[in-house]
Amino acid sequence: MSSPALPGVRRVPLLLAVFATGVPMFMASLDNLVMTNALPVIHTELGASVEELQWFINAYTLVFASVILLAVALGDRFGRRTVFAIGIGVFTLASVAAALSTDPAGLIVARAVQGLGGAAIMPLSLSLLAGSVDERRRPLAIGIWGGVAGLGVAAGPLIGGAVVEGWNWQAIFWINVPVGLLAIPLILAVLPNAFGARLRPDVPGVILAGLGVLGLVFGIVRGNDAGWDSAEVLGGLGAGVVLLTLFVLWELRTRSPLLPLRLFRDRSFTLANLVGFGFSFGMFGAVFILIQFLQVVQGASPLEAAVQTTPWTMAPLVVAPIAGALAPRVGTRALIVLGLVLQGVSLLAIALVMGPDTPYVVMLPWFITAGVGMALVFAPSSTAVLAHIDPHDTAKASGTNSTLREIGVALGIAVLTAVFTGAGGELTPTGYVDAAVPAVIVGGAVLLATAVVALFLPAGRGRVVADETAEILAGAAEGDEARDERELAPVGPAPAA
Repeated sequence: MSSPALPGVRRVPLLLAVFATGVPMFMASLDNLVMTNALPVIHTELGASVEELQWFINAYTLVFASVILLAVALGDRFGRRTVFAIGIGVFTLASVAAALSTDPAGLIVARAVQGLGGAAIMPLSLSLLAGSVDERRRPLAIGIWGGVAGLGVAAGPLIGGAVVEGWNWQAIFWINVPVGLLAIPLILAVLPNAFGARLRPDVPGVILAGLGVLGLVFGIVRGNDAGWDSAEVLGGLGAGVVLLTLFVLWELRTRSPLLPLRLFRDRSFTLANLVGFGFSFGMFGAVFILIQFLQVVQGASPLEAAVQTTPWTMAPLVVAPIAGALAPRVGTRALIVLGLVLQGVSLLAIALVMGPDTPYVVMLPWFITAGVGMALVFAPSSTAVLAHIDPHDTAKASGTNSTLREIGVALGIAVLTAVFTGAGGELTPTGYVDAAVPAVIVGGAVLLATAVVALFLPAGRGRVVADETAEILAGAAEGDEARDERELAPVGPAPAA
C-alpha cells in the first residue's frame, strides 16, 4: 500500500530514519539553551564578565541564524546527506574545542563554530527525513521529529544543570562527542544523499546579513561599558544598519537570493515572522536573566534551578499538541494572541514579585502560565508562516522563520542585559534584583506589543494544521527530488539553474 519511491531514492524504515536524523538534531537544539544553567559556574571559573556571558550564547545563535539558509542551499547543490554529515563533524570538533577552552575568548570562538555546524544540522535533518520515509508515514515521522526538537530545547537547561552539578561545565560539551562519532557513519550508511535545486549559493547575502546583525548586537552589548555615544558603539550600530540595508538591496537584484523578499508580500508570512522575532526577543531574553537570578540571588544549584524552571520549559511538550488540535476550530490567530498575552503578563508578574527571599511557590504559577503561553505560540506560528506559501518556497520560508527567531534570541539577550547592566546590575546576591526587574519588565512589554501585532494575522481557521504543514514540508523536499529526476531523464542534461 506504500507509494512508489522515486527512481534512485532509497526509502528507509520509519524508526531508523527518525533516529538517524533526530539524534543529531536533538544534540544541536539542546545546545541552544544547555549553557544557561552553567553560566554562573563559568563566570566563576573562567572569570567571565556579564558581556562575555552574553557572547557564550549569542556567538552560537548569531552564526546559526546567519548560515542556516546557506546550509540549505549547499545541501541542495552538493547533497543534503553530505552537508549534514559535515555539519555534524564541525559541531563535534567545536564541542571538543569548547570543552578544552581555558579562557572566555576561546569558548566564544568555539561556540561560534558550533553554530556553523548546527546551522547545517537543523534544516537538513528535516529535509533528509522527509525524503527518506514512505509518503504515507511522512506526517507521523515529521510529527515525531518536531517532538524531538521541542524536547531538545525544553530539556537543555535541565540536562545542562544536571551535567554541571554532577561533573563540571566542560561535560556539557563532551557529551556531544560520542553522539557525533556514532551519528556520522550511521547517516552515511542509512540515508539517501538527496539533492535539490542546484542554485548558486548567495554568499554575499550571507556575509551582509551576518555582519549586519553582528554589528547591531555588538553595539548593544558594548553600549553600557563603552558609552552609547562612543565611536565604538555608534560605529557598530551604524555599520549594522548600513550592511542590512545593503543586504535588502542585494536580495532585490540577485537571481538566487538567500531570502526571496517576495515572500513578504504575504500578510500571514510577514506578521508570523514578526511574531516569531518578538516572541524570541522577549521570552528568551528574560530567561537569560531569570535563570541566573535563581542561582546568583536565591542560591539554587544548577540542577535545582533547572528543576525549578521545568514547569516553564516542559509545558510546551504537553500543551502544544492540544494547541495543534484546537487550531482548526478556533484559529491560529486566537491561540497566538492568547499565548503572547499569557507570556507577557507572566513576566510582568514575575518582575513584581521577584526578590532575594521570594518563595518559589509564589513564582511557580507564573512559570507554568509562561510555559502554556509558549506552547500556544510555537506550533500555530509555524503554521501561519507556511499558510499561503508555495510548496517550492517552504524550505526558505521555514528557514527564514528560524533565522528571525534566532536573531530575536540574540537581540533579546543583548537588549535585556543592556537594561540590566545600565541599571547597575552585578552578578552578586545584593546587586542583581533591582536591575533585573526592569529588564524582565522590558521582556514582558515586548511580548504584549507582539500580541498587538498578532491581532492583524489572518484568522487561520479550518485547517488540519499538523497534517497539512507536514505534507507541505514533505512535498517541497520530494518536489526537489522529482524535478532532479525529470531533469536527468534521457532527453538530456539538466539545464543550468
